[in-house]
Amino acid sequence: MKILKTQTLRGPNYWSIRRSKLIVLRLDLEDLAERPSDTIPGFYEGLVQALPSLEEHYCSPGCRGGFLQRVREGTMMGHILEHVALELQSLAGMSTGFGRTRETASAGIYQVIFEYIHEEAGRYAARAALRLCNSIVETGTYPADELQKDLEDLQEIAAGASQGPSTEALIREAEARDIPWVVLETRDLLQFGYGKYQQRAQAALTSHSNVLGVELACDKESTKQILENAGVPVPHGTVIYYLNQLEDAIDRLGGYPIVIKPLNGNHGRGITLDIQSWSEAETAYDRAREISSGVIVEHYYQGKDYRILVVNHKVVAVAERIPAHVVGDGKHTIRELVEQENCDVRRGEGHDNLLTQIQIDETSEAMLRRQCRNLDSILDPNDVCYLRATANLSTGGIAIDRTEEIHPETVWMAERVARIIGLDIAGIDVIATDISKPLPEVDGAIVEVNAAPGLRMHLAPSEGVPRNVAAPILSMLFPPGTPVRVPIVAVTGTNGKTTTTRLTAHILRQVYESVGYTTTDGIYIGDHLVEKGDTTGPQSAQMILQDPTVDIAVLETARGGILRSGLAFQHCDVGVVLNVAADHLGLGDIDTIDQMAKLKAVVAEAVQPNGYAILNADDPRVAAMADHVSSKVAYFSMNPDNPLVRSHLQQGGIAAVYAEGYLSILQQDWIHRIEQAKQIPLTMGGKAPFMIANALAASLAAYVQGVSLEQIRTALQSFRASAQQTPGRMNLFNMGRYHALVDYAHNPAGYAAVGGFVKNWAGPTLGVVGGPGDRRDQDLLELGSLAASFFNEIIVKEDDDKRGRPSGEAADRVVEGIRQWEAKHQSQCSYSVCLDETQAIESALDNAPENGLIVIFPESVSRAIALISDRGPLPDAFDPPVEATAKAADLSTPSLAAEMAANGKPLNPTTVVETSGQQS
Repeated sequence: MKILKTQTLRGPNYWSIRRSKLIVLRLDLEDLAERPSDTIPGFYEGLVQALPSLEEHYCSPGCRGGFLQRVREGTMMGHILEHVALELQSLAGMSTGFGRTRETASAGIYQVIFEYIHEEAGRYAARAALRLCNSIVETGTYPADELQKDLEDLQEIAAGASQGPSTEALIREAEARDIPWVVLETRDLLQFGYGKYQQRAQAALTSHSNVLGVELACDKESTKQILENAGVPVPHGTVIYYLNQLEDAIDRLGGYPIVIKPLNGNHGRGITLDIQSWSEAETAYDRAREISSGVIVEHYYQGKDYRILVVNHKVVAVAERIPAHVVGDGKHTIRELVEQENCDVRRGEGHDNLLTQIQIDETSEAMLRRQCRNLDSILDPNDVCYLRATANLSTGGIAIDRTEEIHPETVWMAERVARIIGLDIAGIDVIATDISKPLPEVDGAIVEVNAAPGLRMHLAPSEGVPRNVAAPILSMLFPPGTPVRVPIVAVTGTNGKTTTTRLTAHILRQVYESVGYTTTDGIYIGDHLVEKGDTTGPQSAQMILQDPTVDIAVLETARGGILRSGLAFQHCDVGVVLNVAADHLGLGDIDTIDQMAKLKAVVAEAVQPNGYAILNADDPRVAAMADHVSSKVAYFSMNPDNPLVRSHLQQGGIAAVYAEGYLSILQQDWIHRIEQAKQIPLTMGGKAPFMIANALAASLAAYVQGVSLEQIRTALQSFRASAQQTPGRMNLFNMGRYHALVDYAHNPAGYAAVGGFVKNWAGPTLGVVGGPGDRRDQDLLELGSLAASFFNEIIVKEDDDKRGRPSGEAADRVVEGIRQWEAKHQSQCSYSVCLDETQAIESALDNAPENGLIVIFPESVSRAIALISDRGPLPDAFDPPVEATAKAADLSTPSLAAEMAANGKPLNPTTVVETSGQQS
């Protein structure tokens, strides 16, 4: 068997709304397609021998050992690979459990879905699982050394992908608070929240961090001077830049012991403590000079090393830091004791683990010589041998929580110091013999103030109570009641997505200053096109959500992006599903309309509980999505008597309907009329039913977001299906003696929608039609049949991109559909074939009949519009006058009926609120 394709999902998806991080494999079982596991000799035994821990997998039997029972009784290899991939990750320390395996419409081809923690590790696990299963099929075994190598590789990948303890803690806390987060691709930045409400962090540096404070904290001598001037106890010392200044500096301090450290440094690099001789001082000077040109020489304070963490000017944690050391047992050498200590699973490389491995180097050997020891010395039982003078965790030190022991006066001093330096998050290093007493009583001092302090010593101390120091950081970034994300409106469906997205954004601009939206023709922020192209996937959505100027996001969400990566967001506030029809079937293993409906339903199911799923009550598959959402539901319908809408309203729901020529909002016992369809340019004088449906959906989406009816009406009156506002969506051009219409419909439902307008045209009609080559034959046949049903004359063309079909084949299928219509209706349809799209359009325009309508379904919208524009169309093909009305009442409050009832006004099932503000 072999893997044909691997996809990485990162958001709510076709397989799961809650489990966002999934690997999807397209697996070809090849010669194993007809061989379940019970027919493969020795497979069960080989699998159990390689991975005995699979006994813990319950699977469908629902009990321990359930999966292995399935293997013993016979299951397909795709199902087995799923479980093996999950188990390999778990054995490597990445616990996962969700998986699915489904056969596709292609014989022997399966989709295998399983959860991952780190993307690269998940993809590696897929390949390793394939190797393991193939090996057991072929040889009955999987070598233990190869399995061990797989696990080591997975652990290495996981370690490399880890964000580090500080960042991971912030992420966990954000997830606990339902704050969205994303890793930006620059400088390890994290973004918390969306749009204008976002905050950024880089470990313990945040959007609130004062650059002057950070710079000051990095200058140790300036920090000491400003604190000393403020009456804070700090070590006596001086800064030197040359070795010949060192002796004088030591003399001014009154001799040894001293500390030498770099003027600019962090993580304890270049620091030497408790220097007792000139030779040690020279060596320490050279070490400090490797880090900084300036070197600090200070008096050495005897005592314990404490770190006080101050967040938002409040002490949140205190830890005692103890340098890297080993404890003797009377048997093992220091070298052996270090090796034993480094076997602690908490210790790792750098800052990735809770503790760092102890390194044996020149510094540690020098420390041993000062104690008259070496690496081969055997320590007496319980004898402590220090390997570092500094207590930084980055050099192998450990931490003991002392938060409850710190003296209140020292708390006050630390909080004052953080304000003096100007840091939102400060790590304040204190030397004192006893942190439970005021510093002056124990000859203590504040020796350093650190910006971007490490958090791991507080998150998981070696001894004492772990402190969730990520919580106060997130509370500082997002105080209680502060928004964390801009509202998100997601729009999906087979047809009408772009128009509805643009119209929704246009309406919302009546309320929001900066609307960010994505469409099939580009990414927009306000009036500005940020990026041109088909931008309906998750990456485009992320661009909007990461922009700090955006007030609200309106995101066209196409099938391809959901299949490839899942949604770009975990939750949205409004999810609009317009319709579901046959389009792109057979691609991405979406073979039926029901599967397409399940895919589109991802948007509705991702709506947060207090939000609204806006569903088309006239489309049974869309209406049925209400059964699976966790949010509130609002329906739109072209039929005011739709039984579902009536039932929904009786239960206190909300809907938008087209009734008596008006677009209206129905809520409880009230009908709030927005505007007559014929007064809305988008609806072509009320002659384009599908545009009325799009306007209903957009109006309802805006209404549940708090936009008033007056504001919705104003926006509807100013929005046109022009080449500028909605390119390729019902763009009607007045050519003088005839009209030309350009629409990007490319599936049967889209053709039928445009056909509803064509049938209302009073004069002769001519269509330039065709279909994409990657559509099914039956779809192309239906396009031809539909075109024959509403055009007087047809020119069949083909796209430049044949999408895998020979030239002329797609056109032949469309022609065959025309002939089928002719045979069925015993009627002749005038048609011709011109494969070149440009020539076909030119021919149609050259031969346009008087008062006729030329309808073009192009591959390239821009090319078709350019060909029409070259012929000098008249301004505004259709621009109905807007009737002057009195200013309408403000109906912006969604609970208008309840408000009126509270004011003593009767609720009447026949009450209608007109656009003029009159009631009847």
